Amino acid sequence: MKRVVIISDLHAGHRGGLTPPGWQYSADCSDMARQKFERLQRICWSFFTQEIDKLKPIDVLIVNGDLITGKEVKTGGTELLETDRIKQCTISSEAIMYAGAKEVHLIYGTPFHAGNDEDMENIVADLVSADSIKDHAWIDVNGLIFDVKHFIGSSVIPHGRATAILRDALWNVLWNREEGQPLADVFIRSHVHYHAFAGDNSKLCIVTPALQSYSKIGTRRYSGLVHYGFISFDVEDKRTYTWKSHILGWKNLIQPVVVK
Repeated sequence: MKRVVIISDLHAGHRGGLTPPGWQYSADCSDMARQKFERLQRICWSFFTQEIDKLKPIDVLIVNGDLITGKEVKTGGTELLETDRIKQCTISSEAIMYAGAKEVHLIYGTPFHAGNDEDMENIVADLVSADSIKDHAWIDVNGLIFDVKHFIGSSVIPHGRATAILRDALWNVLWNREEGQPLADVFIRSHVHYHAFAGDNSKLCIVTPALQSYSKIGTRRYSGLVHYGFISFDVEDKRTYTWKSHILGWKNLIQPVVVK
């Protein structure tokens, strides 16, 4: 049996991104906004490490894009914990290495975050001694083929959230007929920060939750549910495997505002 963990959308360097203790805001800070994010950073890191510890030893870690948050030009950098993208890569690498996985496979994320003119995620790959970093990967785990890519289209309706990844699964069948792709069993997509899944006896399609807790743009613009967490698999062979969602509920993240 091999244990596989799939994480994505760390957005290291964002104040709501996955943040190891050495980079978190100070608990005694007098700034109200920083107090809020200090709490979020602490809760989210604790959840991540506790869940990862339960899963160790981990054979394969797949990190599916948006390893850093980048310059965040849409917000003028106002949501950045760390502006230096090299340091963002260091933050991301510390989180990835916490898993202590035997194999680490990285997937390139959104150019807006990882660099339109360069791939900053290559720096993370070097820091963690990754086994691979690709745009689109097919990863064989005991005969079970994972088709992994970061980007997937989103949906504003609850019942449409699995449509895009089911479409990708069908494209894989068509590509395979043209001998352009291996025929996959499990499809992994991320990017949209919500968790959805679908499938049948021939395939499993999963849109992963994210490891970014909160952003100003997300709160102001979007109404759909988002999910914080990651996915794990135990794989015996192509036909025998189990998987689990590790989700941190929003009741743990949101403090109600009392209007007097």
